[in-house]
Amino acid sequence: MQQAVVLPGTQKIRVSGGGIRRLLADLEYLSENERDQVRQAYEFGARAHHDQRRLSGEPYISHPVAVATILAQLRLDSETIIAALLHDVIEDTPTLRVNLEDHFGRQVAAIVDGVTKLTRLRKAGHSATQAASFRKMMLAMVDDIRVILVKLADRLHNMRTLEALDRERQRRIARETLEIYAPIANRLGIRTIRREMEDLGFRYAWPQRYRVINRHLNQRPRHPRAIMRRVSDRLRRALKSANLEGSISARAKSAYSIYTKMREKRLAFKEISDVFGLRIIVSDIDACYRCLGIAHQLFRPMPGRFKDYIAIPRVNGYQSLHTVLLGPEGVPLEFQIRTPEMHRVAESGIGAHWQYKAEDKSVLPAQFRTQEWLRRITEMQATAQEEEFYDHVKVDLFPDKVYVFTPKGMILRLPRGATCLDFAYAVHTDVGHRCVAARVDGQVTPLRSQLKNGQNVHILTSRHAHPNAGWLEYVATAKARSAILDYLKNTQTREAREVGAVLLNQALADRGSSLRKMGRGPLEEALTELGVTSRQELYEQIGLGERLATLAAAVVMNPGKKQSGDRRRKLTPVDIAGAEGMVVTYGKCCYPIPGDEVVGHASSGRGFVIHRNTCGNFRAERKRKDRWIPINWKRRIRLEFPAGLRIHIDHRPGVLAEVAARVAETGHNIAQVNMQDRPEESTELFLSVLVKDRDRLARVIRAIRTLPSVHRVQRV
Repeated sequence: MQQAVVLPGTQKIRVSGGGIRRLLADLEYLSENERDQVRQAYEFGARAHHDQRRLSGEPYISHPVAVATILAQLRLDSETIIAALLHDVIEDTPTLRVNLEDHFGRQVAAIVDGVTKLTRLRKAGHSATQAASFRKMMLAMVDDIRVILVKLADRLHNMRTLEALDRERQRRIARETLEIYAPIANRLGIRTIRREMEDLGFRYAWPQRYRVINRHLNQRPRHPRAIMRRVSDRLRRALKSANLEGSISARAKSAYSIYTKMREKRLAFKEISDVFGLRIIVSDIDACYRCLGIAHQLFRPMPGRFKDYIAIPRVNGYQSLHTVLLGPEGVPLEFQIRTPEMHRVAESGIGAHWQYKAEDKSVLPAQFRTQEWLRRITEMQATAQEEEFYDHVKVDLFPDKVYVFTPKGMILRLPRGATCLDFAYAVHTDVGHRCVAARVDGQVTPLRSQLKNGQNVHILTSRHAHPNAGWLEYVATAKARSAILDYLKNTQTREAREVGAVLLNQALADRGSSLRKMGRGPLEEALTELGVTSRQELYEQIGLGERLATLAAAVVMNPGKKQSGDRRRKLTPVDIAGAEGMVVTYGKCCYPIPGDEVVGHASSGRGFVIHRNTCGNFRAERKRKDRWIPINWKRRIRLEFPAGLRIHIDHRPGVLAEVAARVAETGHNIAQVNMQDRPEESTELFLSVLVKDRDRLARVIRAIRTLPSVHRVQRV
C-alpha cells in the first residue's frame, strides 16, 4: 500500500479541486445538506494531509477522494462517503477520534477507527500486525458493515496505483488482495469491486501468466463474437414473439476466472469452453423462467450445466438462472437470466441496501446472508487468537458449493469438501460437540464423509461424546474448526490444572506438608515470587510441564529464600490410570502399558510423556533428572493401551488372517497393521494391539506363537 510521505516544512500543497468536483457530481442522489457535509469533510481531510504526498508524487488527499468516488458509484450514504474522505486521518495525522466525533458524529468516527490499522503492533512483525489489524477491522464490520466497504474501496484504489511500489511489495499486496479482499467483496456480493481486484491482483501477482492469457483472449478468432451477435438477434426476436421485454448484453469471462479454472481443473486455455456468454435482464421472476424455456427451445443445453440461483440463492444473496447452451457451430455460451433487482444486487451486493432503503425498509436477501456471516465471525472471534482468527475467516471466504437438507427440510449451505461433522457444527455448536455419526439419506455414515448436493442429513449424538484433535483433519468450515480448537484448549487447561494440583501436592508431601496445610499468607507470597497470579495458573503451568512441581514446592515451603534446585530427596511417585486426558500422553517410541515400569518426562507445553524405564529416550536423557518424575500405575485401570509387536512369519497367502484370528480369540483388537517383505521367504508384521496390561499382552503373544508359520514374536 502506498503510505503517506511527510514533506519537510509547513508549506501547504495546493490541491486541485477537480477530484472533489467529480465526486460531488457523482453524489447527485444525496441531498444538498449531505453534499455540503461531504465538502466540509474534504476540507478537513485536505488540511490534515496538507503536508503529505503519496509515493507516486500526488497530494495525499487525492487517495481519499478516489476512495470516496468508488463508494459514490455504489450510491452509498453520506456517512460512508465522509468516512472514506477521512479514513486515513487517525492513522497518518495527529487527528484523534474525538476530533472526528466533534465534527462529523460518532458513526463516522467509528467507521474511520474500524479501518485504521493497529500501528502500535508494527514492531511485532508483518504477519502479527496484519492479523491484528484484520481482526480489528472485521470486528468493527460486525457493528457496521460500512467499515469493510470503505476498506474495500481503499484497497481497490491502492491496487490501481500499485506501480509506484517495488516489485516485492507489489507481489505481496496483490496476493493478499486475491486471498482476502477479493473474496470478501465476493462474499458481500459486490461484483464490480471483486472483478477489478482480481484483474489487478492477477496482473501484479503473476504478470507473465496474466500477459499470456490476455494475449490468448485478444488473439481468439472473431467468429465467437459474431456468433454471439447472431444468438442475441435470434433470442431477441423470440422474446418479442412471446411478448417478453428484456435487455441482452454480451459478456466475457475475466482473465483471472480463466486462470483459476485452468489451475483447478488442469485445463489448457483452448479447453476452456464458456469464455463468452450472454446476460438477459427481464422484468420479473416469472419472465426469467419463461425466457429460460425459450432459450432451451432455440439451443441445445449442455447436460449438468444448469443452475437455479433464484430458487436457491448463493450465500452472498446472488440470484440468477445459469445455463450453458450450444450455439451455432457448437460454440458453448453461458446464459445468465435475472431481473433488474437481481442484477443490481449482483453488481453491488450489500451496497444495494443503501440504494433500496429509502423506498423499501425490508431486509434484502444479500443483507440477511451478510448478517448471518457476521454473526458467525462474532462467534469465532470470541475464542480465537489473532492469527487463528485471520486463518478462520480466510477459510470461510470461499464460495459455498454444497446444499444439503436438515431433517426438517431446511437448506444449509456448506463449502465444497464439507463433511457431516461440518454439518453438525453448522446446526449448533453443542450438536457438533456431542455428535458420533450421521444418517445421510437414511444410511448411517461416518462423520468424516464428505457431503454432496441434495443430501438429507441427520446427526446422531451422545451425551458422552466430545471432540478430539483428530476431527481437525477433516473439517472444512471455519466455525467447526474454531469450535473444536476452543473445546480442546479449554479441556487441556482443565486437565492441566487437575494434574498440576496432584503433582504439587505430592511434591509438598515429600517435604512433610500439603496444599491443605499451607497457610494463605505463605502461599500468596510464594505465588508472587513465582510470578503467577493465582493457584490455578500455577497448577496449569506445572500440569503442562512448564514448571517443575518440586521447585515450585520448595518456593511454597520457603518463600523468599533462594532455592538450589536440589532434588536429592526421594520423590513420591504419581499415580496414573490412563484417563488423565491431553496433558498426559504415552510415548510412541516405547508404547508403555500398565504393568511396565515407567517414568514421566516433563515436556514444556505438552504436559507429561510416559516412557518405559527401558526406553532409549529415557536412557539418553537420564542425566536431566529434574525433568523426570516417578510414575505408578493405579490398581484399577479400565482403558486399553496400544502395544507394538514385531512378528516374523512365513510369506504365504492368508497369514495375516491367521494372525488376526488368533488375536481375536484372545478377546483383543488390532489397532494398526503394517507388512514388510524380507529378502528371504518371510514377512515382517508390525501390529498395534489394544490391551489393558502386560499379562493380557503376554496371552496375545503366546497365542500368536502357537501358529506353525510364526518364527518369532517380540514386543517393539
